[in-house]
Amino acid sequence: MIPLDYRLAFDLAPVGLVLSRHRAIVDCNLHVCEMFGTTRDQLVGQSFKVLYPSADEYERTGERIAPILNAHGHYSDDRVMKRVDGRFKGETFWCHVTGRALNRDNPHEAGIWTFEDLSSRRPVKAELTAREREVAAHLMNGLTSKEIGRSLAISHRTVEIYRARLMRKYKANTTADLVHRLLAG
Repeated sequence: MIPLDYRLAFDLAPVGLVLSRHRAIVDCNLHVCEMFGTTRDQLVGQSFKVLYPSADEYERTGERIAPILNAHGHYSDDRVMKRVDGRFKGETFWCHVTGRALNRDNPHEAGIWTFEDLSSRRPVKAELTAREREVAAHLMNGLTSKEIGRSLAISHRTVEIYRARLMRKYKANTTADLVHRLLAG
């Protein structure tokens, strides 16, 4: 009989799990390693920055989620992440990320994060800027331009400019058509 323990459950969980301190990876499970095309040794001790398409997205995401983690203790979104190594090194993919702060007063101090690769359902096809990816993620969650603007600390008119760019890139006629195309890849 195979003994069941917390380490085995962590390592073999069917979802990517990461323990973090100050936005650095303290530990991760095998699923995270497979998802990002790397090994535990390559990830442990690294900043989450290695998993983002750009340093700018890493910084903006940290700033955006800190007040939410502070207020609620947890956070969840869909975002574009980047494979670290292996044959798909540098490839971007949609990922559902959920996290819980262990200290709401200092949300980046320590956390527990899950990662789910959405690439089989939502491939990244169009070449998007970091801000376009953020706006696209919020559009797929059903947010209005004003809500997206508040979330990203930009004006709703700026959001509308990014939405128009997305509509051109995806050849969409309406916002609903854009969301459908984003979800389909």
